[in-house]
Amino acid sequence: MRDLVHYGIHFILPIVFAYYYYRQHFWKSAAILIGAICIDLDHLLANPIFDPNRCSIGFHPLHSDSAIAIYILLCLPKRTRIFGIGLIIHILADAVDCWWLTTLR
Repeated sequence: MRDLVHYGIHFILPIVFAYYYYRQHFWKSAAILIGAICIDLDHLLANPIFDPNRCSIGFHPLHSDSAIAIYILLCLPKRTRIFGIGLIIHILADAVDCWWLTTLR
């Protein structure tokens, strides 16, 4: 169930968001929102690369507090807003996963 929720937020929520808020450019918007998963490239710096019991928030550099602050700032200008929202959705998915790890074990 945890994986379903986690990947649902990563892939289904961006599609729903694009449909409701960027319908006139749905496919492009959905692709940008889902493309924000590129911040997971910082997992390549970890050893092991994937640990199902590790919280990404605060561990990986692109999941740090300062990076999250930049993602929030990206939501302000119209030009970068869609990518900023995608990054925030990604962080939301990872935060839910961290919550799941610590609370529902």
